[in-house]
Amino acid sequence: MELQMATATHARRPSKNARRAAILEAAAQVFFEQGYDATSIDAIIKRLGGSKRTIYNEFGSKEGLFTALVSENAGTALSALAVDGLEGRSLSEVLLEFGRRLLAIYMSPGLIGVYRSIMPEAGRFPELAREFFEKGPGRASDRLAEVLEEARDRGEIELEDCRGAADHFVGMFRDNLHLQVVLGLRPPPSPPEAEAAVTSAVGIFLHGIYGVDREGRAKGQMSNG
Repeated sequence: MELQMATATHARRPSKNARRAAILEAAAQVFFEQGYDATSIDAIIKRLGGSKRTIYNEFGSKEGLFTALVSENAGTALSALAVDGLEGRSLSEVLLEFGRRLLAIYMSPGLIGVYRSIMPEAGRFPELAREFFEKGPGRASDRLAEVLEEARDRGEIELEDCRGAADHFVGMFRDNLHLQVVLGLRPPPSPPEAEAAVTSAVGIFLHGIYGVDREGRAKGQMSNG
Protein backbone atom coordinates (compact mmCIF):
# COMPACT_ATOMS: atom_id res chain seq x y z
CA MET A 1 0.00 0.00 0.00
CA GLU A 2 2.78 2.46 0.91
CA LEU A 3 4.55 1.61 -2.34
CA GLN A 4 1.35 2.24 -4.29
CA MET A 5 0.84 5.62 -2.56
CA ALA A 6 4.43 6.63 -3.25
CA THR A 7 4.08 5.63 -6.88
CA ALA A 8 0.84 7.61 -7.24
CA THR A 9 2.41 10.68 -5.61
CA HIS A 10 5.39 10.46 -7.97
CA ALA A 11 3.08 10.12 -10.97
CA ARG A 12 1.19 13.28 -9.95
CA ARG A 13 4.39 15.28 -9.45
CA PRO A 14 5.36 17.14 -12.65
CA SER A 15 8.71 16.31 -14.17
CA LYS A 16 11.53 18.83 -14.02
CA ASN A 17 11.08 19.65 -17.71
CA ALA A 18 7.32 20.13 -17.29
CA ARG A 19 7.87 22.35 -14.25
CA ARG A 20 10.43 24.44 -16.13
CA ALA A 21 8.08 24.82 -19.09
CA ALA A 22 5.24 25.89 -16.78
CA ILE A 23 7.44 28.54 -15.15
CA LEU A 24 8.53 29.90 -18.52
CA GLU A 25 4.95 30.01 -19.77
CA ALA A 26 3.75 31.93 -16.71
CA ALA A 27 6.76 34.24 -16.85
CA ALA A 28 6.14 34.92 -20.53
CA GLN A 29 2.58 36.03 -19.81
CA VAL A 30 3.64 38.42 -17.05
CA PHE A 31 6.74 39.82 -18.79
CA PHE A 32 4.78 40.43 -21.99
CA GLU A 33 1.89 42.08 -20.13
CA GLN A 34 3.88 44.20 -17.67
CA GLY A 35 7.37 44.59 -19.12
CA TYR A 36 10.64 43.63 -17.47
CA ASP A 37 10.87 46.40 -14.85
CA ALA A 38 7.29 46.08 -13.61
CA THR A 39 7.43 42.28 -13.38
CA SER A 40 8.22 40.70 -10.04
CA ILE A 41 8.82 37.11 -9.04
CA ASP A 42 5.79 37.46 -6.77
CA ALA A 43 3.61 38.30 -9.77
CA ILE A 44 4.87 35.21 -11.61
CA ILE A 45 4.24 33.03 -8.55
CA LYS A 46 0.74 34.45 -8.28
CA ARG A 47 0.10 33.40 -11.88
CA LEU A 48 1.87 30.06 -11.56
CA GLY A 49 1.44 28.92 -7.98
CA GLY A 50 4.22 27.25 -6.00
CA SER A 51 7.08 29.00 -4.26
CA LYS A 52 9.83 31.50 -5.02
CA ARG A 53 12.42 28.86 -4.14
CA THR A 54 11.41 26.81 -7.18
CA ILE A 55 12.10 29.73 -9.53
CA TYR A 56 15.33 30.75 -7.82
CA ASN A 57 16.61 27.16 -7.80
CA GLU A 58 15.87 26.80 -11.52
CA PHE A 59 16.87 30.23 -12.87
CA GLY A 60 18.76 32.05 -10.10
CA SER A 61 17.06 35.43 -10.47
CA LYS A 62 14.52 37.44 -12.44
CA GLU A 63 17.27 38.29 -14.91
CA GLY A 64 18.12 34.60 -15.30
CA LEU A 65 14.47 33.80 -15.88
CA PHE A 66 14.14 36.55 -18.51
CA THR A 67 17.32 35.38 -20.23
CA ALA A 68 16.10 31.78 -20.38
CA LEU A 69 12.71 32.89 -21.67
CA VAL A 70 14.13 34.91 -24.57
CA SER A 71 16.83 32.42 -25.48
CA GLU A 72 14.68 29.30 -25.39
CA ASN A 73 11.76 30.89 -27.24
CA ALA A 74 14.01 32.01 -30.07
CA GLY A 75 15.88 28.71 -30.24
CA THR A 76 12.75 26.56 -30.19
CA ALA A 77 10.93 28.66 -32.78
CA LEU A 78 13.77 28.88 -35.28
CA SER A 79 14.49 25.14 -35.09
CA ALA A 80 11.47 24.80 -37.41
CA LEU A 81 13.52 26.34 -40.21
CA ALA A 82 15.51 23.19 -40.89
CA VAL A 83 14.78 22.51 -44.55
CA ASP A 84 15.02 18.77 -44.16
CA GLY A 85 13.03 16.77 -46.69
CA LEU A 86 13.14 19.50 -49.33
CA GLU A 87 16.10 18.13 -51.27
CA GLY A 88 15.42 17.72 -54.97
CA ARG A 89 12.79 20.47 -55.07
CA SER A 90 13.20 23.66 -57.06
CA LEU A 91 14.52 26.80 -55.40
CA SER A 92 11.10 28.42 -55.80
CA GLU A 93 9.43 25.56 -53.93
CA VAL A 94 12.06 25.63 -51.18
CA LEU A 95 11.74 29.40 -50.76
CA LEU A 96 7.95 29.18 -50.56
CA GLU A 97 8.16 26.52 -47.83
CA PHE A 98 10.94 28.40 -46.01
CA GLY A 99 8.93 31.62 -46.23
CA ARG A 100 5.79 29.97 -44.87
CA ARG A 101 7.68 28.61 -41.88
CA LEU A 102 9.49 31.89 -41.29
CA LEU A 103 6.32 33.98 -41.39
CA ALA A 104 4.50 31.55 -39.10
CA ILE A 105 7.37 31.81 -36.60
CA TYR A 106 7.57 35.59 -36.74
CA MET A 107 3.80 35.86 -36.22
CA SER A 108 3.64 33.28 -33.41
CA PRO A 109 2.49 34.65 -30.02
CA GLY A 110 5.70 33.46 -28.35
CA LEU A 111 8.07 35.24 -30.69
CA ILE A 112 5.90 38.36 -30.90
CA GLY A 113 6.07 38.51 -27.12
CA VAL A 114 9.83 38.08 -27.18
CA TYR A 115 10.18 40.94 -29.67
CA ARG A 116 8.06 43.18 -27.45
CA SER A 117 10.13 42.29 -24.40
CA ILE A 118 13.66 42.32 -25.80
CA MET A 119 13.48 45.57 -27.76
CA PRO A 120 13.22 47.93 -24.76
CA GLU A 121 15.72 45.84 -22.77
CA ALA A 122 18.43 45.48 -25.44
CA GLY A 123 20.54 48.21 -23.81
CA ARG A 124 20.28 46.55 -20.41
CA PHE A 125 21.01 43.06 -21.77
CA PRO A 126 23.29 43.53 -24.83
CA GLU A 127 24.55 39.96 -24.74
CA LEU A 128 21.00 38.66 -24.56
CA ALA A 129 20.04 40.85 -27.52
CA ARG A 130 22.99 39.46 -29.46
CA GLU A 131 22.05 35.89 -28.56
CA PHE A 132 18.45 36.51 -29.63
CA PHE A 133 19.59 37.87 -32.98
CA GLU A 134 22.00 35.01 -33.57
CA LYS A 135 19.42 32.38 -32.66
CA GLY A 136 16.64 34.18 -34.54
CA PRO A 137 17.14 36.26 -37.70
CA GLY A 138 20.84 35.39 -37.86
CA ARG A 139 20.17 31.65 -37.85
CA ALA A 140 17.45 32.03 -40.46
CA SER A 141 19.84 33.90 -42.77
CA ASP A 142 22.60 31.33 -42.21
CA ARG A 143 20.30 28.46 -43.18
CA LEU A 144 18.90 30.24 -46.20
CA ALA A 145 22.39 31.21 -47.39
CA GLU A 146 23.24 27.50 -47.46
CA VAL A 147 20.14 26.83 -49.58
CA LEU A 148 21.13 29.58 -52.02
CA GLU A 149 24.70 28.32 -52.22
CA GLU A 150 23.43 24.84 -53.05
CA ALA A 151 21.19 26.29 -55.78
CA ARG A 152 24.16 28.25 -57.16
CA ASP A 153 26.30 25.13 -57.19
CA ARG A 154 23.56 23.35 -59.19
CA GLY A 155 23.60 26.19 -61.70
CA GLU A 156 20.04 27.19 -60.84
CA ILE A 157 20.99 30.79 -59.98
CA GLU A 158 23.91 33.15 -60.49
CA LEU A 159 24.60 34.87 -57.21
CA GLU A 160 27.84 36.06 -55.62
CA ASP A 161 26.66 37.19 -52.17
CA CYS A 162 24.40 34.43 -50.92
CA ARG A 163 24.49 35.65 -47.33
CA GLY A 164 23.53 39.18 -48.34
CA ALA A 165 20.67 37.86 -50.46
CA ALA A 166 19.52 35.68 -47.55
CA ASP A 167 19.49 38.71 -45.25
CA HIS A 168 17.31 40.55 -47.76
CA PHE A 169 14.86 37.65 -48.00
CA VAL A 170 14.57 37.22 -44.22
CA GLY A 171 14.17 40.98 -43.85
CA MET A 172 11.15 40.90 -46.16
CA PHE A 173 9.28 39.07 -43.39
CA ARG A 174 10.10 41.67 -40.75
CA ASP A 175 8.21 44.29 -42.71
CA ASN A 176 5.33 46.66 -41.86
CA LEU A 177 2.97 43.71 -41.48
CA HIS A 178 5.19 42.22 -38.78
CA LEU A 179 5.65 45.63 -37.13
CA GLN A 180 1.89 46.21 -37.02
CA VAL A 181 1.43 42.87 -35.23
CA VAL A 182 4.29 43.57 -32.80
CA LEU A 183 2.74 46.97 -32.00
CA GLY A 184 -0.68 45.39 -31.47
CA LEU A 185 -2.22 47.38 -34.32
CA ARG A 186 -3.64 44.28 -35.98
CA PRO A 187 -3.84 40.52 -35.41
CA PRO A 188 -1.51 38.10 -37.18
CA PRO A 189 -2.44 37.53 -40.83
CA SER A 190 -5.05 34.95 -41.74
CA PRO A 191 -3.86 31.89 -43.71
CA PRO A 192 -4.84 33.46 -47.07
CA GLU A 193 -3.11 36.73 -46.12
CA ALA A 194 0.00 34.86 -45.01
CA GLU A 195 0.14 32.82 -48.21
CA ALA A 196 -0.24 35.96 -50.32
CA ALA A 197 2.57 37.67 -48.40
CA VAL A 198 4.91 34.70 -48.82
CA THR A 199 4.12 34.30 -52.52
CA SER A 200 4.74 38.01 -53.12
CA ALA A 201 8.05 37.97 -51.23
CA VAL A 202 9.34 34.92 -53.12
CA GLY A 203 8.27 36.38 -56.47
CA ILE A 204 10.01 39.70 -55.83
CA PHE A 205 13.09 37.95 -54.47
CA LEU A 206 13.46 35.68 -57.49
CA HIS A 207 12.28 37.97 -60.27
CA GLY A 208 12.49 41.55 -59.01
CA ILE A 209 9.82 44.17 -59.47
CA TYR A 210 7.68 43.04 -62.37
CA GLY A 211 7.58 45.34 -65.35
CA VAL A 212 10.74 47.29 -64.49
CA ASP A 213 14.14 46.77 -66.10
CA ARG A 214 17.51 47.12 -64.42
CA GLU A 215 17.71 50.83 -65.28
CA GLY A 216 14.41 51.47 -63.51
CA ARG A 217 12.44 52.05 -66.72
CA ALA A 218 9.16 50.41 -67.55
CA LYS A 219 9.79 47.51 -69.86
CA GLY A 220 9.05 48.45 -73.43
CA GLN A 221 9.66 52.14 -72.77
CA MET A 222 11.64 53.78 -75.55
CA SER A 223 14.97 55.26 -74.63
CA ASN A 224 15.20 59.00 -75.07
CA GLY A 225 18.85 58.79 -75.90
